Amino acid sequence: MHTNRRTFIKSAAAAGSLPLFNIGVSGASPNEKVNHASFGANGMAWSDINSLSFSDHFNLVAVAEIDPSRTGNVKKKFPKAKIYSDWRELLDKEHKNLDSVNVSTPDHMHAPIGMSAMNHGLHVYGQKPLAHEVYECRRMAEVAAEKKLVTQMGIQLSSGNYERMCVKMIHGGAIGKVKEVHTFSNKKWGDMNPKPDREDPVPEGMDWDKWCGVAPKTSYIKGYYHPGQWRKRLDYGTGTLGDMGCHIYSPMYRSLGVTAPLSILATGPKPNKDNWAINAQYEYIFPGTEYTDGDTVKVTWYDGDARPAAEVAGLVGGKVPGQGNIFIGTKGVLLYPHGGRAKLYPEEDFTEYKFPKFPARDHYMDFIKAVRGEEVKPIADFVTYSGPLTETILLGGVAAHFPNQKLEWDQKNLAFKNSKQANGLLRRDYRKGWEVKNLS
Repeated sequence: MHTNRRTFIKSAAAAGSLPLFNIGVSGASPNEKVNHASFGANGMAWSDINSLSFSDHFNLVAVAEIDPSRTGNVKKKFPKAKIYSDWRELLDKEHKNLDSVNVSTPDHMHAPIGMSAMNHGLHVYGQKPLAHEVYECRRMAEVAAEKKLVTQMGIQLSSGNYERMCVKMIHGGAIGKVKEVHTFSNKKWGDMNPKPDREDPVPEGMDWDKWCGVAPKTSYIKGYYHPGQWRKRLDYGTGTLGDMGCHIYSPMYRSLGVTAPLSILATGPKPNKDNWAINAQYEYIFPGTEYTDGDTVKVTWYDGDARPAAEVAGLVGGKVPGQGNIFIGTKGVLLYPHGGRAKLYPEEDFTEYKFPKFPARDHYMDFIKAVRGEEVKPIADFVTYSGPLTETILLGGVAAHFPNQKLEWDQKNLAFKNSKQANGLLRRDYRKGWEVKNLS
């Protein structure tokens, strides 16, 4: 029944007879399950599986996991789910039995797996960052649009009340027009040391070649990549900016209504041969919008021990939280601590301010509902939001390789105007044998 319904839906949508996100009117049973597969079985993947399973309509069909030691939770809670070690085999054998997938792997495999799923017409919940490369982000958004697929990126706080409140406060003019923004994370997903010159035995049952996937095959070093340190490594992760930027830039990106930056300037340390740097800093210049003051607006990112200057901290009581945003406006300052309630400064000027209220929404349930055909549009879909957002974030990672050089961005042509060398870092060739349609 699932396959027939999906075929009908896709045909009707292509013919223009069904409105997007309203495919439930096809007459499908309201009790019909969403047949789903997960790429990854533990860590963030397990969190995503659990969150999606709060829907009574969720049915986990299969999981792909290269490390058998990380499949215990799935086996216990979803004993009927099939477990594959190769994600390509899962898609080859199961795609006709599926409606949707979540891609919750290390960053370098987000786009290859997500695109392969979309090539099969499957709806995708993709963990942040959407991709490892800028080019991959552009193609993910384009193909999701072409195929009219339901998509959602895993920046779940963007559906939360506090982030949405921050956006409404800026849109409502609480601090006037925004002059500049400071964004920051105290995480340190980088490593200033060279890669150790050694190779350790691969754990029994683990498929290291498949873990490396489309990226260069490297020697296995215990604890250096898997399961959690890959974020620090250039070939497999995207550093602190890539990991946390999609979360922390989101309230700025949505509230200011910005699109692509005009330029990016990295002023922090340069990555070494294998690893991202720590204590990075980036200055983005965006075109001005109706919510900003002036023709352009500057957004500065800091991570690790790099922090906003004392005069900026002084605007919010002298202490900056570990992660968040500081919006400096023409009529006041808004501090949005990551995941917390926004605060307005000077406090004495806002004692009568009434915080906006609105209905709650659920990031995961919105995805499931949209896949089922309910009239819900996910807040962080690949096409209109998370694709362009991640593209912007990853441009900073490119700029990191060219410290103190202002790179001018041409969004339309997906290229820097003033650096052929930087353009060479916007995409990479996949390993031989790992090519992916619509990406390679």
